[in-house]
Amino acid sequence: MIYLKLLRPKEWAKNLFLYIPLFFAGEIFNWFKVLNVFEGFVAFCCIASSIYVINDIADKEDDKKHPQKQNRPIASGAVSTGAALAIFAILAASGFFIAFFISTKFFFLLGLYFLLNIGYSFGLKNIPILDIFIIAIGFALRVRSGGSIAKVDVTIWLNIMVFLLALFMAAGKRRDDVLLKNSSGHDMRKAVKGYTLDFLNALLALISAVMIVAYLMYTMSESVILTHSTKRLYVTCLFVMAGIMRYLQIIYINDDSGSPTKILYKDRFIQIALLLWMISFYVIIYTKNMPFF
Repeated sequence: MIYLKLLRPKEWAKNLFLYIPLFFAGEIFNWFKVLNVFEGFVAFCCIASSIYVINDIADKEDDKKHPQKQNRPIASGAVSTGAALAIFAILAASGFFIAFFISTKFFFLLGLYFLLNIGYSFGLKNIPILDIFIIAIGFALRVRSGGSIAKVDVTIWLNIMVFLLALFMAAGKRRDDVLLKNSSGHDMRKAVKGYTLDFLNALLALISAVMIVAYLMYTMSESVILTHSTKRLYVTCLFVMAGIMRYLQIIYINDDSGSPTKILYKDRFIQIALLLWMISFYVIIYTKNMPFF
């Protein structure tokens, strides 16, 4: 069980971003493509977990100072560094082995993700602003990878939206790090020195506003309207706005922004907003030929 915890399986939900191009293209029920993307999902889970392992090795001493992260397998001493390195090698080899047989382009994108995050683990995460940009690029690469495997076009607006969403969540996590620093007196990560609450509050407000505008631009763009033969996608913006506003509420009022994945698993409001967004998008895209549309 302790070795499974080391892999952080709850974080695998992030790799579902590979399915975003299929969903937005209206092909989420093309089971052949769904299965193909699932192979990429497995490869990404292997590589992402290998990165978590190597990151925990690099952060071992810093994690010991963190109120939650000190319980991680490596920081707590439950898993030795040698065993962790062996697990890292197995996971990385497995991920690239699967990717090699999917496609050359996916193998390249996964390799880029891997190298970027290795750099992040061994120093780039200590550079303020660049650290959250690398996290956001990782999500953009997931979407690109999903589109590549499924042979589905990934529009510029879709890329921008995913990048902004990831940037928004990463800034929220840094805000949580600043709050922990202020309460404990210890820097949980070196990059925190480049952030303040006022700066991050302004950054979150800026990104959330641009993200909503980008989503509206996507739903009203000529290419999307022509592709889906409907002008009604702008309606789904209601649920996007509700989800963003709830996340801001959690950040500003509850001061709880440590893990976006954890919030997704636990917050009912965001879960319902996400579900309603998916249903509305599904109804508009997948039933547009029905009489009432």
